[in-house]
Amino acid sequence: MVEKIRMNTPLVEMDGDEMTRVIWQMIKDILLTPYIDLKTEYYDLGLKKRDETEDQITIDAALATKKYGVAVKCATITPNAQRVEEYNLKQMWKSPNGTIRAILDGTVFRAPIIVDSIKPFVRTWKKPITIARHAYGDVYKDVEFRVEGPGKAELVFTSESGDVSRQTIHEFRDAGIILGMHNLDKSIESFARACFNYALDQKQDLWFATKDTISKKYDHRFKDIFQEIYDNEYKEKFAAAGIEYFYTLIDDAVARVIRSEGGMIWACKNYDGDVMSDMVATAFGSLAMMTSVLVSPEGNYEFEAAHGTVTRHYYRYLKGEETSTNPMATIFAWTGALRKRGELDGINELMGFADKLEGASIKTIEDGVMTKDLAELSVAENKRIVNTEEFLKEINKRLVEMM
Repeated sequence: MVEKIRMNTPLVEMDGDEMTRVIWQMIKDILLTPYIDLKTEYYDLGLKKRDETEDQITIDAALATKKYGVAVKCATITPNAQRVEEYNLKQMWKSPNGTIRAILDGTVFRAPIIVDSIKPFVRTWKKPITIARHAYGDVYKDVEFRVEGPGKAELVFTSESGDVSRQTIHEFRDAGIILGMHNLDKSIESFARACFNYALDQKQDLWFATKDTISKKYDHRFKDIFQEIYDNEYKEKFAAAGIEYFYTLIDDAVARVIRSEGGMIWACKNYDGDVMSDMVATAFGSLAMMTSVLVSPEGNYEFEAAHGTVTRHYYRYLKGEETSTNPMATIFAWTGALRKRGELDGINELMGFADKLEGASIKTIEDGVMTKDLAELSVAENKRIVNTEEFLKEINKRLVEMM
């Protein structure tokens, strides 16, 4: 029996919902606890517990991440009206990811998990594309209002000294909707520096894209802050590293990225990054083959799967049916967190274990053993479709050989 790897500092463990919650436990049982004396501070971010605690548990989990420095998070439900009814919720709680990101004020970096036998749908792409997503403000911290009838909507700002600025948004003649969004210079500055530092670390070009021609104040502020920080702090460093930074309109960026060979970091505002990371992941093969890490300005890290809770499979699982759900993104959330914990605490064995587990996971797919979603994408000649538990056990076989 292999002696278990010891941990000094706990990971913040955020459990989630539905099928991903089931897979979460399977990964721990089959791939982690046999090899690691796993230390975690556990927070149940399942929808029922969030409702029971008035969402305080989500705030507590984010604050614990600030305390310990590294977290790993399972996929969670962001409730809509149908979920409120299904789970009998007190209210339509906000996105837990949005809450955590607002508290940590970080940047989310998402990149595809590359497997040789799964070819990108965009034939020009030869290298991974990393999406850097601002993780504060915009629609995730918005204020919304349903207009029931005629009236005037205004944007009003009252300064601390009492000066009032007032602008008309729209004069409604009938029913409609209003949305108010905000962002902070300080948060945008953190976002810019995180992107520039990550580009230097990866030695990759950095693109930044918004729509400043239409949003002449909101989006333009992002553009200006990026340019100021680049010119004052990073221009010479980028030149020395042989990489470049440039700004472009987001519609132009979409066209350029499709024609590129990949290999760049593409920085986007919050919602843009959400959409574009899904597009990039899907074009590389699958949302279930995407790594995601939130990096805060203070150097805190939260690793998660970039996909949802796989509701359709969960309903089948509840009926006792077998599912072939892809656990790769959740495995890589754990390996990312364990590697970072090992790096921060100086535990080489923990870092080495994370590398081996990722290697065993990719080798399993390369050997032709995979879940149903990947079998539909893979060009491997001899494919064997397995259910989720079998797939994890196949990874474990290869992990044992590597250990």
